[in-house]
Amino acid sequence: MHYRSIVDMSATIVRNLHRLPGDIDLVVGIPRSGMLAANLFSLTANIQMTDLDSFVAGKVFSSGITKRSAALGRTMAEMRRILILDDSINGGSAMREARVRAAAAGVARDQLIFAAVYGTYERYEEADLVFEVVPQPRLFQWNVMHHKFLGQSCVDIDGVLCFDPTHEENDDGPTYLNFLAQARPLYVPTRKIAYLVTSRLEKYRPQTAAWLAAQGIEYGELVMLDLPSKEERQRLAAHGRFKAEFYKRSDAVLFIESEHDQAMNIAKLSGKPVLCVESQQMISPDMLWLSGQLMQATTSEGRKAMLKAMARTVLGETGYQALKSKMRKPA
Repeated sequence: MHYRSIVDMSATIVRNLHRLPGDIDLVVGIPRSGMLAANLFSLTANIQMTDLDSFVAGKVFSSGITKRSAALGRTMAEMRRILILDDSINGGSAMREARVRAAAAGVARDQLIFAAVYGTYERYEEADLVFEVVPQPRLFQWNVMHHKFLGQSCVDIDGVLCFDPTHEENDDGPTYLNFLAQARPLYVPTRKIAYLVTSRLEKYRPQTAAWLAAQGIEYGELVMLDLPSKEERQRLAAHGRFKAEFYKRSDAVLFIESEHDQAMNIAKLSGKPVLCVESQQMISPDMLWLSGQLMQATTSEGRKAMLKAMARTVLGETGYQALKSKMRKPA
């Protein structure tokens, strides 16, 4: 399971600036996720931006009062080199549509560069450039709660679907009952989740089910911790182990967990990948094993080999080679 966060996207854009012409005047985001990529590119390169609909209509976004300059106040007619950017490309349909719309708007082809930050492959007929190859299966921070993989996933509730209760709210009494009824939504999914796996106590099933129904959250099974009290749960320290045991015997391919320490524990005990929303990190059993090997390495050569292996695991071969190439360049 390949995962990229917004921080990863920003770093990928910076790493690939040298592959683009230095005279780009405007970046155009392909809605909706491409707007995130275009905004990051615009801020990094300090150029103007717009969305595809506005571009076709001949409109450019304002640059704000803190960045006023001649270069950031030009009209569409003054734009000579234009980058049309999407967050990712797979089949190429969105990029094909962007090409058709740009051509229909009368923009000359030699003014345009079409690119995607991430692609399943290195080359596409529809795109002039792919910044980084991230093979399938893949998930992004900005689409994970709208992805078809939710139908094959276990998902935590507190800290994922809703904000965690405060210390005062988490009293296992009347205040907690009020929290269960009034919990503020956090990441609301738009697809059905296979399994909701929570350390909430079984006795709170009716209140939890009522809140989920009120939010329109669809799920296949609600798995709760069958213990009598909060004190017993804390005494047994059952949170991560309980979740890991269910995840391991289930057919789920991913667990989405709120807390980093629990995510590490679930990945270790289940032998399956866990996405931690707190750290925006995909924790895989391979990564945990490599981390253990790194801790045990007794020579600098051994540690260096383990670090290379970890980088390949996290970045993928293409990302790893791109990083090596950048590090070789003289300052």
